[in-house]
Amino acid sequence: MYKLLLCWRYLKTRWIALASIVSVTLGVATMIVVNSVMDGFTSQMQDRMHGILSDLVVETRSTNGIAEPNWYVDRIRGRLGDSVQGITTVVTLPAMMTFHHNGNAHTQQINLIGIDKETYASVSDFSKYLLHPDNKQKLDFVLKQSGYAPEREALQPAGWEHRTRVETLKKARLSEMERYRLLQEKISAEQRQQIASDVATLPSTNDEVSTEATNGDAAVSPNTTASATDEINQLAAGPSSFGAATPSAPRGHVFDAANEQRIGIVLGIGIGSVRGRDSDGKVKDYFFIRPGDDVSVAFPNAGSPPRAIDEMFTVVDFYESKMSEYDATFAFVPIEALQRARGMIDPVSQQGAVTSIQIKLKPDADLQVARDALRDEFPPAESYVQVNSWRDTQGPLLAAVQLETTILNILLFMIIAVAGFGILATFFMIVVEKTRDIGVLKSLGAPGTGIASIFLGYGVLLGSVGSGVGVVCGLLFVWNINEIARVLEWVTGREVFDPTVYYFDTIPTILHPFMIVWVSVGAVAIAILASVLPSIRAARMHPVEALRYE
Repeated sequence: MYKLLLCWRYLKTRWIALASIVSVTLGVATMIVVNSVMDGFTSQMQDRMHGILSDLVVETRSTNGIAEPNWYVDRIRGRLGDSVQGITTVVTLPAMMTFHHNGNAHTQQINLIGIDKETYASVSDFSKYLLHPDNKQKLDFVLKQSGYAPEREALQPAGWEHRTRVETLKKARLSEMERYRLLQEKISAEQRQQIASDVATLPSTNDEVSTEATNGDAAVSPNTTASATDEINQLAAGPSSFGAATPSAPRGHVFDAANEQRIGIVLGIGIGSVRGRDSDGKVKDYFFIRPGDDVSVAFPNAGSPPRAIDEMFTVVDFYESKMSEYDATFAFVPIEALQRARGMIDPVSQQGAVTSIQIKLKPDADLQVARDALRDEFPPAESYVQVNSWRDTQGPLLAAVQLETTILNILLFMIIAVAGFGILATFFMIVVEKTRDIGVLKSLGAPGTGIASIFLGYGVLLGSVGSGVGVVCGLLFVWNINEIARVLEWVTGREVFDPTVYYFDTIPTILHPFMIVWVSVGAVAIAILASVLPSIRAARMHPVEALRYE
């Protein structure tokens, strides 16, 4: 009983113990906050990655693709059995997209992906990242009248509403150009009449010029009359000399853009927009492509050597996963249209080649086991295909995030280690200061283990109180982190997390009970370890020598 009383007395009466408790508290609270935020960001990132990437991918590097995908699909289902939840075929290739904005043509690189609209949603969360509610339910690559994210004012109008408006403006502009052309023709007719009357006087002028040339008073080139005649003919040539654009007469079916659409394409929202701030400092998306606009996409065909193909598509929706790597490069089109344009459909079997087969596993399936089974089924040397999981595909990024988290934990744990050295120094000071008390206790019969347990108990109390308060402070900080961030933004005038970079409306956090336990237990363990050496020194102290010292 005397040991607990002494521990509690030392804890209450020594201010240096409070400094040690504060050090442990700050270390524990900081580790909980940082780990919860890192886990939140990592979880959000992995969810968004996994939302577009299927669990397993069987792919080939050849641009010609896998010639008989159904044969591969049957073997995959036969090998994996009931663990397969969904499977689809995909054609992926690099492409260049061109669009017009403010009268200028802009070209950028994209990843063109041909998908099966019936099965692609079964292997990923692709549908939930589309803007239009109908496409979230079922994608059909058909332009909708309106309803594309109505809460985004910058995107409105969109769909047929936007397309009809643009085509109406185009027709009005063409009408103005036609009126301009007719006006130029009228002016040209009046000029031709004036020129014809002037031409009648040219022979007498030429006679005078010839006479002057004969007299040697002037040197006039004999081509002067021809040049004048050419100029007259150019002026009389009609409206083309004035730069008027006369549209060529189309042949066959006339595509009516106001009432028809081309093959649908779904663009990543980063391809058609840019996020920035307006004059008031508010985050805003600026769209230079909208659903309803036509874009031109150039991509290689499946021939050898490949040649470029240029196809027109109509933007029918945007895809927003909030991962800039995907949103700024991915574009989705119907797989049949892409196979037909590239010449990937076998004329005999009518089966189209694909570049990859994507597989979704059931939640209880083991991803690594399924991947290894398919690698055994399709050896790369024999089948010329590769089998990878989504974690293999994003391995470098996931490894970098994991390494960053580990380094942060090590650095933050050193804060608690510093507190441990403070406890060590404090205990040595207490042992020296309490030498007489230790001698009295030993002379009264207290064993060495009892003396050691006093200091060990003191260390346990310091670590427990510090880690307990740190856990409470850390949890309160995490639960109110967005409110605290707003206060810091108000004080500093700067945003803690720039939404134009991170695409987060709030700071994501995840609290894992295991993380809280090991952080608090680790802090207590460091405090106990720091008290071991002072307690051993106190336990080994001889009572006679301790009293003689006093």
